[in-house]
Amino acid sequence: IAKRNTELAKAIADTHPKDLLVVAILKGSFMFAADLMRALHHEGLMPQVEFMHLSSYRDATVSSGQVVILKDVESDVRDRDVILIDDILESGRTIAFAKDLLAARGARVLTCCLLEKPGKRAVSIEADFVGFSCPDLFVVGYGMDVAHSYRQLPYIGVVETEAGE
Repeated sequence: IAKRNTELAKAIADTHPKDLLVVAILKGSFMFAADLMRALHHEGLMPQVEFMHLSSYRDATVSSGQVVILKDVESDVRDRDVILIDDILESGRTIAFAKDLLAARGARVLTCCLLEKPGKRAVSIEADFVGFSCPDLFVVGYGMDVAHSYRQLPYIGVVETEAGE
């Protein structure tokens, strides 16, 4: 993960962002965003950081299909380069919603996801930067959770269920 964060930071730096604002989508991306911010610093960038708390899962393991804003950014994003960071790109609803919202406010928005599940899109969006491709399994750790548990794990793991569940 650390090696890939360094590679992602280099790729982001190569876009020569101006007045860079990192917007991390809470809660799942917080560990990834923190490590990526440090990697961006090592690449000579000085981004500011904001957070959006969006949810389409709540306590479930399957997206409800409807994105709800629980916390919005506080900064004016007009005429800024924004790197929107999310933990996992699956249906695409959450990151597409956030990207459209920030773009409508006048930002140039690039997206960066730690994981992506190819073939799972419900909306048409691809991340500009992707850490890893992920099989169609429910993953936790490195900030990601199931019903608010397992975020603290320093690695990404799979939630196994009993047969038939």
